[in-house]
Amino acid sequence: MRINSEGIILKEQNIREKDKLVYVLTKNNGLIHAFVHGAKNIKNKKGSATGLLCYSRLSFYSSKDAYIIDEAEPIEVFFNLRNNLENLALAQYFSELAMALVQEGEESEEYLRLILNSIYFLANEKLPREQIKAIYELRIMCIAGYMPNLVACKKCGEYETNTMYMDISDGLLYCENCAPSSSLIALNKGLVSALRHIAFSDFDKIFSFKIAEEDLADLSFVTERYLLSGLERNFNTLQFYKDLTK
Repeated sequence: MRINSEGIILKEQNIREKDKLVYVLTKNNGLIHAFVHGAKNIKNKKGSATGLLCYSRLSFYSSKDAYIIDEAEPIEVFFNLRNNLENLALAQYFSELAMALVQEGEESEEYLRLILNSIYFLANEKLPREQIKAIYELRIMCIAGYMPNLVACKKCGEYETNTMYMDISDGLLYCENCAPSSSLIALNKGLVSALRHIAFSDFDKIFSFKIAEEDLADLSFVTERYLLSGLERNFNTLQFYKDLTK
């Protein structure tokens, strides 16, 4: 079987002296694990096109129980990402999230668009890093079927009060009059608006919103907590990123 697809390299692992195994998020076939023979040879054109976080046109063929990449042409290599270690670490966290959520063989165009746009904004420093992180975290959860209920208060249906409260474990929103306990996370109007924008906006608009600088850390905190609670696991790349940005 042969697959021709665009895809981004989420992870690479050296195999013996000249080969490597790569994890590719493809456009229509989900996550594919594939071998690249001779990738470490400097004369092999497939080497650069199958490097970490490179977006490429790829040709896979199936050999027994494994895929092999026999053709690769780079589309975008995101050179600027390597100029900032914190940006690179965050991009690797995005990759680990995608590997945790995308299955082989599933329709994955939304996942691919999200990570490509997020890395583009990171590499070119188009938005604050914490804003990009929050957008990626919440939107990938929504794509994967973990969308929180941010429409209105769960109890009374109130759309907005000065302070709303979010139950991270259930992804539920409460107004200031109905919040069942003080353990919920308090959100001001700007944070609620940002969360709704990320979750509900058309894809072409999810990066185009403004938020007060003083709210950026809180936005990133809320989306991170929601993601970790929903997936019930931690991510080594996230901890590495946080260690770098302390």
